[in-house]
Amino acid sequence: MKKYIFLFLISSSLYSQGGMFGKDPIINKENFDKQKMHYGYYLGFNNLGFKTDYLSVGQDIEVQNTIGFNVGLVGNLRLTEFVDFRFEPGLIITQRNLTYPNIADPVDQLREVKSTYIYFPFILKFSSKRTGNIRPYLTAGLATALNLGSNADSPDDNSNDRFRMTKWSNFYELGFGIDLYFEYFKFSPTIKGIFSMNDELIRDNDPNSPWTGNVQEMKTRGIFINFMFH
Repeated sequence: MKKYIFLFLISSSLYSQGGMFGKDPIINKENFDKQKMHYGYYLGFNNLGFKTDYLSVGQDIEVQNTIGFNVGLVGNLRLTEFVDFRFEPGLIITQRNLTYPNIADPVDQLREVKSTYIYFPFILKFSSKRTGNIRPYLTAGLATALNLGSNADSPDDNSNDRFRMTKWSNFYELGFGIDLYFEYFKFSPTIKGIFSMNDELIRDNDPNSPWTGNVQEMKTRGIFINFMFH
C-alpha cells in the first residue's frame, strides 16, 4: 500500500498545475537546445530479422527474431531551431534463428545467426516546437555497420555449419521520439526502423546449396528502441 501511495504522490507532482507535465509546468533545461553541440548516451533493445527474396518459388526460410541489446553514444550538432545533425555510434548485439523447411536433418535445418554490429548512423532530427517539458521529433538517416560476427573470411560454409554474411552493410533508418526535459538531464525515448540497402548473404561454395542456392537477396531489417540520456 505504501508503494502505491508513493507512486500516486509522484504522479500528482508531475501532472499537477505546477508539476513537470501539468498545465503550467515548471520549465526544466530551458536553454538546453540552444547549445551548438551537446552529447549523451543510449541504452536499448532491438528486434532484427531478414527480408529474403528468392530466385524461384519454393519453401521460404523461416526467421525467428530474438530480442537484442544496443548501447552507444550521441553527438548532437544544432543546425537550426528545429533541425539537428546527429552521430550515434553504437554496439548492436542480436541473434536470428533460421529454419530451412526443405532440409530433413534437424542439425542442418537450423542456423543460429549471431551478429555483433558496430553501427555508425548519420541522422537528421526534425523537432517540433517545444511545449512545456515535451518536444516530439522525427528522425531520418543513413548508416554503415561492421558485422564482427559475419564469418566473411572463413573458407568453410554451411556444409560445415558456418553461416556467412558480408562484413560491411549499409542501412537507412526512420524513427520518432519525444524529448522529455527533467531538472538535471534530457531523456529521449526513441523508436526507429532500420533497413539494409545491400544483400548481406555470402553464398556457399556449392551453387546448388540448399541453404543459399535459391536466395536472391537477404537483407536485415528491424526495430530499435533506444533510451537516450543527454
